[in-house]
Amino acid sequence: MKKLLILIAIWCSFFVNSQNSSNLDCRKINDKAMSIYLKNPDLALQLLKKAESKANDSGNDELVAHTQNNLAILKRMKGEFLESKKLSNSVINKAKEILTKASIYNNIGACNRSLGLYDESIKNYLKALKIYENKKDIKRQATVNNNIGMVFSSIEQFDKAKKYHQKSLQLFTKINDKKGLSESFNNLAIVLANQDSLIKSMTFFRKSLKIEELLKDKKGIAESLNNVGEVHYYMGVIDSALFYYQKSTEIELQMKNFSGASESYNNIAQVYIEQKEFSKAKKFIDSAYNYSQKSKVVQVILTSLDNYKSYFESIGDFKEANKKIHQFYSIKDSIQKISKIKDINELETKYQTAKKEKLIIQQEAEAKQKNTYLVGLSFLAVFVSLIGFLIYRQQKLKNTQQEQEFKLKSAISHIETQNKLQEQRLSISRDLHDNIGSQLTFIISSVDNVKYGFDIQNEKLDAKLTNISSFAKDTIVELRDTIWAMNSNEISYQDLEIRINNFIEKAKEVKDNISFSFAIDDSLKTQKLTSVQGMNVYRTIQEAINNSLKYAQPEIISVNIKKQDNYSKITITDNGKGFDMQTIEKGNGLNNMQ
Repeated sequence: MKKLLILIAIWCSFFVNSQNSSNLDCRKINDKAMSIYLKNPDLALQLLKKAESKANDSGNDELVAHTQNNLAILKRMKGEFLESKKLSNSVINKAKEILTKASIYNNIGACNRSLGLYDESIKNYLKALKIYENKKDIKRQATVNNNIGMVFSSIEQFDKAKKYHQKSLQLFTKINDKKGLSESFNNLAIVLANQDSLIKSMTFFRKSLKIEELLKDKKGIAESLNNVGEVHYYMGVIDSALFYYQKSTEIELQMKNFSGASESYNNIAQVYIEQKEFSKAKKFIDSAYNYSQKSKVVQVILTSLDNYKSYFESIGDFKEANKKIHQFYSIKDSIQKISKIKDINELETKYQTAKKEKLIIQQEAEAKQKNTYLVGLSFLAVFVSLIGFLIYRQQKLKNTQQEQEFKLKSAISHIETQNKLQEQRLSISRDLHDNIGSQLTFIISSVDNVKYGFDIQNEKLDAKLTNISSFAKDTIVELRDTIWAMNSNEISYQDLEIRINNFIEKAKEVKDNISFSFAIDDSLKTQKLTSVQGMNVYRTIQEAINNSLKYAQPEIISVNIKKQDNYSKITITDNGKGFDMQTIEKGNGLNNMQ
């Protein structure tokens, strides 16, 4: 009997050790797969299938949840968002380890963002972020901050997006994570491009591309190439834009990432529509739409429908164009019903407020513990005084807390109002930039193509084309000035000084024999004007200088801004030939100045 018991004990010990070894092996396979899934997704999938089999055999729910979520992440990286989300949701209750839960929340958040479910995306991202902050996991904190920033970019709240991307960049820099730095550079570049800072945007995109090439990350390289192409497109360098779009598409198709390929095809189609090469455009729109149906990425589907609308309008098939418009708004309206921007902001605000309240409670608890210790030492001597003091202190804390809550509510209300106004400004300025700006760029490109594509012998015609191109370029500058004013709540004289100096520098390039000077009282530099007042002052000075250059034949032009009593006195003078105010007929310029 004793020998039988010993044999059973040995067998149990062997079984437990064997089980532990199998579980450890499963973990190692998971880690190996996730270390290579960006460079070699096919091999990573094979490894995860092997790990899945071992996890199922083990009967360990935690291992199953960990492995299945890694499979879900791989599916998401391949653009299979619905399948990925479903898989992560199926194992969320099996996960026992808190970090596995956080990874599941993060993956569901990423899938929801790609599917256009922005409020659900924010909810899951904030759950993941809370866990990583409690665990002091810097790398994953940085990743989730990046992800939240992308949600705010998707709903065009670019200042908030920039805040989260900068936080992410700071954390990745701290631990020198190359892949993380690339993603942060890429996301910051997207925000800057949307805020009309194309040169800065290109710098960050190229930093991201350089890192991805060093890492040999195909997906990252494809995304960066596509983004560099977009900046070239907005800068009017169409050949370069097409080159980068096509390179990106080739890599995406090699990886079978249909959402990425669809995005690049849409970009190529937009270029061909603008160039009136409609048969080529149709071919790429069809490809983009077919791939977008496979990936189910809402934003890519919407872009494909918008391209269809533009295509059919361009060829005069307004019936088909109208169908695509209805499809577009049907999908967009359904997204807006599910995902409300106000709800997203409230979720983010509640999370940040909860963090602050938790810190306040912790600080109060520490202070209370210290006070209790001191009270214990002197309890017998000052019992009656202490009771009175505690009552007074409790009331004071209550009053302070109520005051803080009132201030917090007021601040949140003010921020929400400012956000709504800023959203309206951004919407209008984007419409101006995307519609009028792109049309003017197309005019410039078309005129330049005519000039350099044909041997024009007629000097008058050549001069006329040059004048049209110059006029369009000047109009783009004025459009950017208007967008700048619209996006500013207030404009200082210092802002005007920078803007006017830029204008003067351009004028010097045209009239290099004229001396310009600009002077402003130091006391006025920080004085604030409304955006309308600031734009009027800028336009008036600009018009005066233009008139002087056109008609006065001056050698010196001076601009002086001085404080005079409660007013600002602006003087523009030149030593040109002048004119008689009594005899001249005022044109639009002088009337507008007046």
